[in-house]
Amino acid sequence: MSLSPQWLDELRARITLSAVIARTTRLTKAGHEFKACCPFHNEKSPSFTVNDIKGFYHCFGCGAHGDAIRWMTDQRGLSFMDAVKELASEAGMEVPAPDPHAAQVAEQRDGLHDVMAAAQAFFTEALNGTQGHLARAYLTTRGFDAHTVARFGFGYAPEGRQVLKAALSQFPEDKLIEAGLRIAVDEKEPYDRFRSRLMLPIEDARGRVIAFGGRILDAAKTDAPKYLNSPDTPLFDKGRTLYNLHRAGPVSRQSGRLIVVEGYMDVIALAAAGIGDAVAPLGTALTERQIEMLWRLVETPILCFDGDAAGQRAAMRAVVRALPLLRPAHSLKIVRLPAGMDPDDLVRRDGASAMERVLSEARSLLDTLWEHERDATQLVTPEDKAGLKARLLDHVKTIADRDIQSLYRRELNDRFSAYAFPRRDWSAHGHKVRDIRSAGRAGSGRTFGQNLPSAGPASRELVAKHAAWTARERYLHQRLGAAIAAGFLEWPKLLADHMETIFLVDDVEQRLLAIADAYDQNPHLDRGRLVAILAEQGLTVPTSDQWDDLRFPFVWPPADEASAKLGLAKAMKLYGGLPQVRIALRNATARLELDLNDHDWAEQQRLLKRAMELEMELMRLAVA
Repeated sequence: MSLSPQWLDELRARITLSAVIARTTRLTKAGHEFKACCPFHNEKSPSFTVNDIKGFYHCFGCGAHGDAIRWMTDQRGLSFMDAVKELASEAGMEVPAPDPHAAQVAEQRDGLHDVMAAAQAFFTEALNGTQGHLARAYLTTRGFDAHTVARFGFGYAPEGRQVLKAALSQFPEDKLIEAGLRIAVDEKEPYDRFRSRLMLPIEDARGRVIAFGGRILDAAKTDAPKYLNSPDTPLFDKGRTLYNLHRAGPVSRQSGRLIVVEGYMDVIALAAAGIGDAVAPLGTALTERQIEMLWRLVETPILCFDGDAAGQRAAMRAVVRALPLLRPAHSLKIVRLPAGMDPDDLVRRDGASAMERVLSEARSLLDTLWEHERDATQLVTPEDKAGLKARLLDHVKTIADRDIQSLYRRELNDRFSAYAFPRRDWSAHGHKVRDIRSAGRAGSGRTFGQNLPSAGPASRELVAKHAAWTARERYLHQRLGAAIAAGFLEWPKLLADHMETIFLVDDVEQRLLAIADAYDQNPHLDRGRLVAILAEQGLTVPTSDQWDDLRFPFVWPPADEASAKLGLAKAMKLYGGLPQVRIALRNATARLELDLNDHDWAEQQRLLKRAMELEMELMRLAVA
C-alpha cells in the first residue's frame, strides 16, 4: 500500500494530538500546550509536552518525540499501517486503495527478508562449527563475550565460492543475487560474495536483517578489502541506513543522546563497555537522510571521529553536509578522540569512563567549523585574513534557515575580528597605551617611543588619542548610523552590498542593526514592513526631523536611487572604516611595544594618518 506524504500530512492535520494522547495519559493545560509526566520513562515532575499547533509531543527528560502516528506505534505498540488505519477512521478519511505495483514490491521484499534470515542462520551456525575457529579466536582477541557475540548476531562465511548457494538451495539463484549474497559477472557462473569472513548482520529499524558486513580473517590476503558490505539492494540502501539504530533508539530515549561513530565494530565495542546509544553509517560519509534520521531521536547527536587526519576530514565533511539542513534547536556536536585512537582503542585502554569524559567535552558544530578554518593556514598577510573570512562566509551562505544563517554570520564575524585583530591592554579611558614590556631588539633596553619626538605626530599620546573615541566623535558616529538607517529604509535593496560591514561595526546603531537583521532574513522586505519591524522592537523610525541640528546631506534625503547608492556607499565607508582603522591602529601600536621595527612603525604611521583623515571627514560632513 502506497501512502503519499500529502495524504499523511492531511491525516495529521485532521487529528487533535492532545485528544489522542489524553486517552492513556493524563494531560494538564499549560498555556498553548499540555504537560504530563512522561509515559516513556518514570519521573515525578512533568517534562512531557504536547503541542497541538505544531502537531508533536516531546519529552525534555528522555527525548521521546513524535506525531500522532509515532505515538500510536511507540506507546500503543501498533504497526505503522494499523496506526494509520485507526487514525484515519477517527478522522473520517479513506485509506488509499492498495497500489498493485507497491504490493508487488512489498511481496518482493518479503521474499528477500526470508533469504536474508536464512543466510543469517547459516552464518551463525558456521561460526559455532569446526570451520569457525579462526572467527571465534578473532572475537576473543577483541574482548567480546558470548553475550555480545549472540546479541549482535556474529557469524562466519566459510571459504568456497558455492558454499552459501548449497546451504540456501531452497531459494532460486536470482533471489540470492538480488539479495546481494551472490555475484554474477557476465557469462561466468555466479559465486558467493562473502568467503572466509567474520560476518555481521545489518538490520533495519524493525530489527530485520537487510544486509551483511564481512571482515577478512586471513591477513595474507592483501588484495581483498578488509571490510566488505552488501551492495545496495531492494532491502538495503546504505545512505538511508544507520547500523544499530533499532537497539540504540530506545537507549537514547533514556540517555537523551545519540552517538555516531565511524564503523560497526566501534558500535559493538561501546555496547560491550555499557555505552548502548551508538550508531554508525555504513562505509560512506554521513548523508542528509541519515542526519534527518538522527534528529528524529535527538536534537543534537554527537559525532565521534577517529583522532587521525582522516577522522578530522570526515568530521568536516559531516559539518559541511549538515550546514544546509540546520533548523532551530537541531544541530550536531563533534568529538575528537586522542590522536591515533578510535572508540574501541580508547575503551579497551582506559575503560568506558574515559569515553564518557571525551563525550562530555563535545564541541558544537560552529566551534568545529571555526577551529578547522582558523587552523587551516597561518594568518600572516592581509590576504591570509581575507581568505579565512571568505571561507567562513562561504560556509554560512549554505545554511538554508535565514535566522540560523544570520546568527552564524554574526558569531563567526565576531570570532574573526577578535582573532585577526586582537585587542590589546588599554587604560579604562583609552587615552594612553599601557606599557606591556620593554620592546625593541633583545638587550637594547629601549621602550616604544623613547627616541620619538615628544610633541611630534608620532608621539604616544597622539597615537592613543586617535585610537580612541571622543564623546563628540562617538555622538557623530551614532548620528551617521541613524542617517544611514533612514537611507536604507527608503532603499532596502541597497543593503545587499553592505551587510558584512554593518555586522562588523562595534556598537552599531540599533535601528541600523535591526534593519540589517530583518533584511538578512528576508531580502524582499519593503519600507512599510521594515518600519513595522522597528516598531515591534520598540525602536523609532529615523527621519530627517530627528536631527534638525545635525544633517548628513549626502545621505539624507536622497534625490533618487542612484544618488542614494552613491551616498550610502560613501557613508558606509566612513561608518565602518573609522572603527576598523582604530582597531588596526591599536594593534599596530601594541606590536611596536613588543618589537620596534621599521615595518610596524610605517604601518602605525599610515593608520594614524588614515584615522585623522576619517575623523576630519566625519566632522566636516556633520553640517550643523
